[in-house]
Amino acid sequence: MPKAVLCAPAHLMLEYLAKLRQHIRGPTMITIDDFRKLDLRVAQIKEIKEHPNADKLYLIQVDVGGELKQIVAGIRNAYTKEELLGKKVIIVNNLEPATIRGETSNGMLLAASDSQGMAVLTVEKEIVLGSVVK
Repeated sequence: MPKAVLCAPAHLMLEYLAKLRQHIRGPTMITIDDFRKLDLRVAQIKEIKEHPNADKLYLIQVDVGGELKQIVAGIRNAYTKEELLGKKVIIVNNLEPATIRGETSNGMLLAASDSQGMAVLTVEKEIVLGSVVK
């Protein structure tokens, strides 16, 4: 009887199978307690610079109710600086700082994407900067 032969290293096959299982099952469910750990806030984009070491990234300064933070965001292909400046957006405020291509990011700007492109999450009414998203 012929034996099956793997053409790829075992660890790559396991990674592929894990991704396939994730795709079939859908996103991992979290508890309400997990969700409560997220500190989602309304922030306003005050300044935008192109990342010096990455074509797809912006360095974005946001005001989170009196606190200024830098966020590195991969939205440069979807938005011009002029389109973003002054927008009130939703950020993850309590994400551990991360160094991305030599620049520190102190949060995450939330956006949705599909086959048509990307859309930054914004608020539709006037609301105080730093307001908690529930």
